[in-house]
Amino acid sequence: MLQDTFDLFVNYSFLGIALGHWLLAFFATLISFVLARTAIRFALKKIRKRSLLPNTDLSHIALDVLSVTSNTLLFLASVLIGIGFLDLPERWLGRVSSLWFVVAALQAGLWANRAIALALSRYFRRHGSAETFQASALATLSLWGAKVFLWVVVVMAMLSNVGVNITAFVASLGVGGIAIALAVQNILGDVFASLSIAVDKPFEVGDFIVVGSLSGTVEHVGLKTTRIRSLGGEQIVMANAQMIGNTIQNYKRLQERRIVFEVGLTYDCSAQQVKEVPQRIEKIIKGQKLARFDRSHFRSFGDSALEFETVYIVLDPSYNVYMDVQQEINIGMMDAFAELGVSFAFPSRTVYVASLPDAKAPGPVKMATEQQL
Repeated sequence: MLQDTFDLFVNYSFLGIALGHWLLAFFATLISFVLARTAIRFALKKIRKRSLLPNTDLSHIALDVLSVTSNTLLFLASVLIGIGFLDLPERWLGRVSSLWFVVAALQAGLWANRAIALALSRYFRRHGSAETFQASALATLSLWGAKVFLWVVVVMAMLSNVGVNITAFVASLGVGGIAIALAVQNILGDVFASLSIAVDKPFEVGDFIVVGSLSGTVEHVGLKTTRIRSLGGEQIVMANAQMIGNTIQNYKRLQERRIVFEVGLTYDCSAQQVKEVPQRIEKIIKGQKLARFDRSHFRSFGDSALEFETVYIVLDPSYNVYMDVQQEINIGMMDAFAELGVSFAFPSRTVYVASLPDAKAPGPVKMATEQQL
């Protein structure tokens, strides 16, 4: 009985290969797959325990990367191990070795794809808030570009390994890429402008900016356009390339406001009053909690007023706070100037009118009047 079974596996064949070799290949495939899965499961268990410890970022990455191991690719690798026990013709051995490379390249690509996604995600989350990461064009394009480059390299390597001449294919890709770039150069200009915004960060979502004659709060930064909510309530959509080409004023990053204002007083002020005016203004500004006095001077003799220039710093960047402080200063100056006995000047001009000489009169008669305009 045993002899008959032995003769069956030795003497009978399928596709020119003895049944015993097929049976050996089957068991080799099964054992290889079970051992591979057991090894992967054991490694995941060890790494998972290590990831519970503090400061183990690499363990977390290794755990996520190893978890994307494909069972299909493991089974194909096990089949190739089993095929190695078969007495194959010479031409099939080369094809099996090429399949080994394809399986290994695909699995390495899956691991690398996951590692790139995790690395970029951690990088952008570390260098910005979670909302910024979700809305960042740089994060999206970087992840997409890295994955495309990875799989192009993997596919090219597999094609080259199986004997495909990829030189002409690469050249055609280059020519096609140039043609596509010329066709969509405006779109690419906006895309690269979005990259510039993401890298240099002249503004972020939530910042109040002024671009040319437009102003508002940034709501969204996309690959092609940026959306701004104006003070009037309407939404402004501007191309990224156009936005980068203009001067951008970002008021969100304003820490302090430097305020310069002028006051004009009438020419009937005495020298003593002129000396006291800057001192009164300084006292008023120093009485404001959210203001820091810088200077106040009698600057010049204007056409219709004695001109004083004052500089102070508002310690809060809010525009409403600045207006509240300026209002208190203005009211304080009105009270102080009324107490001091000086008056605010307004545009005026003195005109002197002289009569023509009268021939009958013994001498010239002069008449002057003062008129305020």
